[in-house]
Amino acid sequence: MKLLKYRTLSLLVAAALFPCAVFMFAQSVSTSGGHLLPYSAYSAKSPDNCCTYQPPPAQGQNPKGIHIFIFAGLKSHGPGQHDYPQFLADWSKFLTAHGAVVDGALYAPSAKELAKTDVVVMFKGDAGFMTPKEHAAFLAYVKRGGGLVSIHDSLCGPDPEDMAMFVGGGKKHGQVNYTLGAPLTYDVVDPSSPIMEGFPNKFTIYDEAFYRMTWATDPKIHVLATVKIPDTPSAVRGGGVGQVVPQIWTYVHTLPGGQPARAFVWMQGHIYENFSNPVVQNLLLRGIAWAARHPVNELVDYKPHTSPRAAFIPMRRQ
Repeated sequence: MKLLKYRTLSLLVAAALFPCAVFMFAQSVSTSGGHLLPYSAYSAKSPDNCCTYQPPPAQGQNPKGIHIFIFAGLKSHGPGQHDYPQFLADWSKFLTAHGAVVDGALYAPSAKELAKTDVVVMFKGDAGFMTPKEHAAFLAYVKRGGGLVSIHDSLCGPDPEDMAMFVGGGKKHGQVNYTLGAPLTYDVVDPSSPIMEGFPNKFTIYDEAFYRMTWATDPKIHVLATVKIPDTPSAVRGGGVGQVVPQIWTYVHTLPGGQPARAFVWMQGHIYENFSNPVVQNLLLRGIAWAARHPVNELVDYKPHTSPRAAFIPMRRQ
């Protein structure tokens, strides 16, 4: 009688585990192009030796792509403005679809995360407010030649000279140095730059421009496009009306004892809807690739590889 109970229990356990075994088998086949993964794929130790399981590569991701870290932040301003979390969600998928390997967070990347990063895309209000540890990690990253992309008020902080050291220009937090929402018309200064390919002169969007900047002087920024500051109440109050101010630029510099580093800056992004504009998207894709020291059209021209096994095969009608 006891033997019968043990056999019954064994059968029940086997029946419970069978679906798991089938699922693991199916996963191993699907992630290896129809072939079983070798035992070493499961038993190899991870880089930090924390475990003995290595997950397979993410499906649909280009393993040889640019390694991007999106440094985002908490939502601020009104609806449709300064939507940093939405950018992290949308552009992590958008950049992956364009052949990048994307990581990111609503906090500054650690030294460990920066070690595997080609370019940091910053879209966070007042990113210049860093802790000493975060600042040291950024400094070491840029010193080794790591790329930076700054969008909108990411270059704002308590010390504009410090931000200018990183990306060529800095904006002082608390100063009236902005237009708020207004029609902005770009004058392209360097149409020969590959980053500006397809960017029309006199292109106009409704967004926010900055003026009263602190600029790097040795070396200086390379201006790609400027905006004439429109007549808005805040621009009047800050004395910026009529000034012609760079809004798109590149910056190449070398920290003492380091390697040449690149930064690309687009100072708009106040209105989140503008990230859906194809002109803006291609500008950012090229600026990101350039800052990462990859071919400037790598992300724009990327075509995802489609496996024949993944192709849709219609069912025959009976």
